[in-house]
Amino acid sequence: MLVPVPLHAARLRQRRYNQAAVLAIALARLTGRPLGLDVLCRWRATRKLEGLSAVERREELADAISLNRGADVAGKRVLLVDDVMTTGATAHQCAVALREGGAKRVDVLTLARVADPRLG
Repeated sequence: MLVPVPLHAARLRQRRYNQAAVLAIALARLTGRPLGLDVLCRWRATRKLEGLSAVERREELADAISLNRGADVAGKRVLLVDDVMTTGATAHQCAVALREGGAKRVDVLTLARVADPRLG
């Protein structure tokens, strides 16, 4: 199952689209794999992570992302889709939520990887 990294509702209204969801939709069409657009929820707004250290990012995201009520990932292999990965804090928090929901395996696919030695 393909699952995009979620945006908080306020950020989604501001941007008008979730770039991770756009990528996941395209991949689902190309591969024929199931798509879980509403599996994860970023229920707590977080400040922008840009410029934060790896530790600050992890602290900011703690308990901000969870499985949506009714989402079924039990026993499934999930490919988490995001546009950019910097420290991996967002992907980690998503993976924790998916694993707590019973996902058998969680892999991450990103369009770009930002390597910034200042972020550790």
